[in-house]
Amino acid sequence: MTTRLAARDCNVLGLSVLPVPGGVVDEIVVNTPADCAPADLVSDLRAEGGRCVAITRADLHHLVDHTTAALRAAGAALQDPATTAEAVRLLLGADSVVPADAETDRADDGGHRAVVALSEGTTLVARRGWAPFTEVELARVGAFGEVLRPNHDTATAVITRTGAGIVLRTGTPTDAEAVADLHARCSARTLFTRYHAGLRTLPRRWLHRLLQPPRGTTLLALCGAEVVAIAQLIRTADPAEAEISVLVEDGWQRQGLGTAMIDRLAALARAAGHDRMVAWCLPAEAGFARAATASGLPVAIRREDDVLRVALTVRAAVTADRDQVTSIPTQK
Repeated sequence: MTTRLAARDCNVLGLSVLPVPGGVVDEIVVNTPADCAPADLVSDLRAEGGRCVAITRADLHHLVDHTTAALRAAGAALQDPATTAEAVRLLLGADSVVPADAETDRADDGGHRAVVALSEGTTLVARRGWAPFTEVELARVGAFGEVLRPNHDTATAVITRTGAGIVLRTGTPTDAEAVADLHARCSARTLFTRYHAGLRTLPRRWLHRLLQPPRGTTLLALCGAEVVAIAQLIRTADPAEAEISVLVEDGWQRQGLGTAMIDRLAALARAAGHDRMVAWCLPAEAGFARAATASGLPVAIRREDDVLRVALTVRAAVTADRDQVTSIPTQK
């Protein structure tokens, strides 16, 4: 394989070999010239007996050994628990990592699905299409979970522009009354902006779906025991895209709370394998677009059928330079 890569003027920057039943999985990081097509690399590797070949663009994080990568992932997760799922995704090279309660398919998928228990009541499900997870990788992520176990609380504190302390955490069914009270305190205008309907109080039958959406995650903002904002990240039919929504109580608006929740949703979206988040807003609704812009994420707004489509890019595209860095996982 290296001889064929050298013939195409490719420079091998890194190689990892992971044993699996019946063979090994190699991950080769190479620097390729501009005229080297991914299809040519796939053909060369298959000609040497490689199978399950996949190619993805790599960044500098791929140019370090796995021990360094694991330490960096653990450090990021300890510093900000909101990035734990994204750290697990990077550590395993997974396509997506989502909370276990958001997982609908419980099939093992021949080793392409891994369950990561981080602490009691906190479990993530990782999926990878190009190759099954190896025993070495599962042991590595198991050790990662042991490091994080003392820090199992995934709540994050943020400070508003007025200096108030707010806690962001995922919602649970026990928050039903607090979420109902939030909606009761919101003005009719704020509720109409969020639901695009003449809603004055929240129907009780909606509470369970709000707090445990079948295809996503609900995020709450709390001041003490009082819920002052709620946001959701919902998977769509397009794997690259997730739909989001944010509701902030009237008295807490324009304090940076919406932006903080969008930042947290972006971390969850990246970990779930999404490239962008999309929100649908009324043309006169400037609050969400303002909060989205303040998040620092690339924002694109266009009008569709009398509503605004606000798209936020959460996974940066890699620009094509003359020399490309490519990561090639292949099983043989």
